[in-house]
Amino acid sequence: MKIKHPIVLTQEQRDALKQFNKTGVHSVKLALRARIILALDSSSNPQPESLEAIAKRLETTRQTIVNTRRDFLAAKELATFLQRKPRPTPPVAPKVTGEVEARVIALACSQPPPGCARWTLQLLAEKTVALNILESVSGMTLCRLLKKRNLSLT
Repeated sequence: MKIKHPIVLTQEQRDALKQFNKTGVHSVKLALRARIILALDSSSNPQPESLEAIAKRLETTRQTIVNTRRDFLAAKELATFLQRKPRPTPPVAPKVTGEVEARVIALACSQPPPGCARWTLQLLAEKTVALNILESVSGMTLCRLLKKRNLSLT
């Protein structure tokens, strides 16, 4: 079977990949990527294995091998290929900050409104919005906040 985009490594790249696998502390995923590229190298073995055979030998999936090949061909340098991709920053800042947390805990520790024996999560959420502590908040968010501080409404 003719491979559309074969991977041809130089001797330096092959040595760098082997060295990467032998030394240092790397994530398992990065080490697997290096082993996959070494297995796909058509310059060292003129008759390369099938993707299924490589997947079985390296205990991974065929799709992982296809994705790794695509990433390697897209990478400009071997060093960038063997680094973790930066994680995207969270798109939304958390609603509950330290100040908000302190105000909600103070509210939960205060006297419940008239006609109520104790604070409920729903009542606490409504009062938090009414006092403009937060624009909107669910009872479950407040439950997690209170649980994090080992507080209970009972």
